[in-house]
Amino acid sequence: MPVGKFLVQRLRVPTILHGISRSASSGSMVISDPLNFWSARRVKLNDAAKTEAVYEPATGRLLCQLQHCGEEEVNQAVSNGHSAFGVWSKMSGMERAKVMLEAARIIERRREEIAEVEVVNNGKSITEARLDVDSARLCIEYYAGLASTLAGQHVQLPGGSFAYTRREPLGVCVGIGAWNYPFQIAAWKSAPALACGNSMVFKPSPVTPVTAVLLAEIYVQAGAPSGLYNVVQGGQETGMLLCHHPSVAKVSFTGSVPTGKKIMEMAASGVKPVTLELGGKSPLIVFEDSDLENAVRGALMANFLSQGQVCSNGTRVFVQRQILPQFLEEVVQRTRAIQIGDPLLEQTRMGAVVSRPQLEKVLGYIRQAKEEGARILCGGEPITPADPKLKNGYYMSPCVIDNCTDNMTCVQEEIFGPVMSVLPFDTEEEVLRRANDTTMGLAAGVFTRDVKRAHRVVENLQAGTCFINNYNITPVEVPFGGYKASGIGRENGQVTIEFYSQLKTVVVEMGDVDSLF
Repeated sequence: MPVGKFLVQRLRVPTILHGISRSASSGSMVISDPLNFWSARRVKLNDAAKTEAVYEPATGRLLCQLQHCGEEEVNQAVSNGHSAFGVWSKMSGMERAKVMLEAARIIERRREEIAEVEVVNNGKSITEARLDVDSARLCIEYYAGLASTLAGQHVQLPGGSFAYTRREPLGVCVGIGAWNYPFQIAAWKSAPALACGNSMVFKPSPVTPVTAVLLAEIYVQAGAPSGLYNVVQGGQETGMLLCHHPSVAKVSFTGSVPTGKKIMEMAASGVKPVTLELGGKSPLIVFEDSDLENAVRGALMANFLSQGQVCSNGTRVFVQRQILPQFLEEVVQRTRAIQIGDPLLEQTRMGAVVSRPQLEKVLGYIRQAKEEGARILCGGEPITPADPKLKNGYYMSPCVIDNCTDNMTCVQEEIFGPVMSVLPFDTEEEVLRRANDTTMGLAAGVFTRDVKRAHRVVENLQAGTCFINNYNITPVEVPFGGYKASGIGRENGQVTIEFYSQLKTVVVEMGDVDSLF
């Protein structure tokens, strides 16, 4: 989830994008083409295991009926992946990089188109969707650069003998995505897998199934062999078929902690490695010596990106008591000023929550917070925009909650919506104990002018991704992932190569065998 300031004028003329008729306005897009993809083409299922309605969050309008894949379709996709692996894994790193860089160039050319489709399917603002597409492109470019650097080690042994290691691909990898960053996650999982010589079968969330297939088409257009990147649509049953499939070598999942545990259990039955990027209830600590302006900005970025539907969000905002009144005044003022509405309009800064059930879940947490004694300083209510076409959309006002205690449900559980819980603290020792008092450990942040304290606090925070004087910055060059129940493995950065490859040791004897028999 990158942060930047890229403002590009949207296309003003209607275009046609692979079976999608659009005119760059909410409520006008029609999805007609199939969303499953293998054999280098979109696949319409003659006898789908199940169909599911997909909605546009901005309007509540039906986008399409999603065809779920069953055992036969999963077998076809995995078989295609296995065939492509035989070709792709034998190519040099430079050859793989050439295809990946071409895919990145295509994404850059089609940035606006992809971003608009992402908005329609997910509900986030067009400004954020553009940044997501940029992150996807940068990730593919980064791993294209690493593809030709994969190498082993030479070890000299006595008597002129030696050993060496080979870093080899795993085979067919499965990626299972989440609904908050559909296109970006598809790229974050496929880029390191493909750089290492693997193929991939990707299952998007059934809530946001539309843009993963665009990435599949882009890889084919870039010159990837047929079956290198396949898309199977579906829910829990489709995911189970993928995790249990004997030809699948690895599973990478982004989503909730309970689902991640189930995937880990299924993968364990086949001794398959997993990467799990799961939930969080992350702390953001603001000390009294902070630059208050930057701390407020950081708190807003830590809570309200993508309508608050971000796993790394710093939703427990600990503010040192001396500056709490000033902090709350400024945060509430800026939260009230956030422009909510049609996510395809340039001025919108907060679009629609991804679905009606998710909206009701978030509003339910806010009601419970009131019942438990918290004070709602602003927001937390459903909104009906003035535009008639948005009247059935899933909108709410961003919420700031005060008078919170550590045992409240809103402080304990991941809400996954635009809800900031603010808690006072007095000492560094106290806030560290409270910040770490959670089963999760995805991210954490600290704002302070004291450099020594910043590094001391970060050293003691039990979180895999930490920020000093900023928040929710995720450059593709650095690893992203969590501690404790927030996951296993990492996404992005050079270390992720280790999670999509395996090491082979070769010992070469240059003399005679010294046998005991």
